[in-house]
Amino acid sequence: MPPRHSALAHAAYHDLLRSLRDEGLRDLRGTPTRVERNGRGYWYDSFRVGSEVRKRYIGEDGPDLAARMEALRQDRAPAEQRRRERSRLVRLLRAEGFLGLDPTSGSLMAALSAAGVFRLGGTVVGTHAFRLYEGELNLRLSLEQTAQTDDLDIASFERLSLALEDAAAPPVQQVLADFDFAPAPSLEPGRAWRWRQTQGNALVEFLTPAFGEEGLRDLPALGVQAQALHHLNYLIAEPILAAIPYRSGVLVQVPRPERFAIHKLIVADRRRSDDRMKSAKDRAQAAFLIATLVQDRPDDLAEALEDARSRGPRWRDRIEASLSRMPDTAAQLASL
Repeated sequence: MPPRHSALAHAAYHDLLRSLRDEGLRDLRGTPTRVERNGRGYWYDSFRVGSEVRKRYIGEDGPDLAARMEALRQDRAPAEQRRRERSRLVRLLRAEGFLGLDPTSGSLMAALSAAGVFRLGGTVVGTHAFRLYEGELNLRLSLEQTAQTDDLDIASFERLSLALEDAAAPPVQQVLADFDFAPAPSLEPGRAWRWRQTQGNALVEFLTPAFGEEGLRDLPALGVQAQALHHLNYLIAEPILAAIPYRSGVLVQVPRPERFAIHKLIVADRRRSDDRMKSAKDRAQAAFLIATLVQDRPDDLAEALEDARSRGPRWRDRIEASLSRMPDTAAQLASL
């Protein structure tokens, strides 16, 4: 079994996550309004500014969202008290050995979250997402597994970005400029999906699923362009919320861990031959998560694997190619 944090740490993480999730539903300026598009419901905070009615996106409709909004509007606990309680939980998590973020990465994540990037559908993918499964799955991660990367990858659906009719504020490009990021040149002049920090090696990339040809797409809600990639639609479907133990906590969105694990099997085989180290890292992350999920969430893992295999022979071939180099993991999946 993978090493675990204590039951106290696991409970503290979910208390922090719950508090951060609820915070965004407390300070409504107007009336919660449900809007239906293409058979799906979305909630907005509708309020007037002069003679104009504005809408701020709250979240996709769910079984308990309306009830939670009403209950939180009745809760009169002072904001400063709530912030101090979250800071206490973050201190507890760090004392229990939870991973933190360096000040630069932590403050950037906090600024992107405050601007609404994750509320508007942005999903952290890559190694930063893998690190955040520490809390969701109660895993004690090693330094070797979580060697800090300077790359931050954020993915979002183009269609969701168009449908929301809301935008990050301040604009994402302004947030990045405040942290000394500048757009990196691309093959399409005047369009950029990668932002590099002018003083250092940090890189922020924006991605979106490709339904057809890969290339650059607009993400209107975030105000940036994104590189469209195949298989990404599988990864970021039905994402979950995650809490970063930084300051008083930062709320972000990550893929479901079972989808992340299976997607890593696909990506490991898709990489070019000169990316062997990255392929090995992909397989290692997949193996670690699968070993955990086989024990904790076998039904979720089996469903994610069946979904990926049902998407065609190329998907199946890539999964099997990676598993041919991972006999222990292949055996675990075969036991589901």
